[in-house]
Amino acid sequence: MFVTKVTGYKRLYYATMYSLKGLKAAFLSEPAIRQEMALLVVGTGLSLWLDVSGLERLIMIGSILLIIIVELLNSAIEAVVDRIGPEIHELSGKAKDIGSAAVFMAIVLMLVCWGTITYPLVLQAFELT
Repeated sequence: MFVTKVTGYKRLYYATMYSLKGLKAAFLSEPAIRQEMALLVVGTGLSLWLDVSGLERLIMIGSILLIIIVELLNSAIEAVVDRIGPEIHELSGKAKDIGSAAVFMAIVLMLVCWGTITYPLVLQAFELT
């Protein structure tokens, strides 16, 4: 039996609805997502307030968005591992640890981006240049 796939705008609509459902589920069940969304709001406001170029602003906001993207993937990995079973298994722990490491690396990248962009502004503000 052949299954007819939804195509065109209808597929785009359904894909968008599923994505929003996933964002809502993550927001409601994952404290880290809520914290990172708050960081996005504050970081976006700060990047708009600071005297930086459009590209620098894009890097600043994009680096926070990357954390959220990686956190969503990490949450999906954790949900699948938890669904498999409650028993402790080396591979389950490894999967969760690697997902957590990916989030950590995204945070390090964000800190490097923000530090590189704001360092000259801090020096200038305190007249250290």
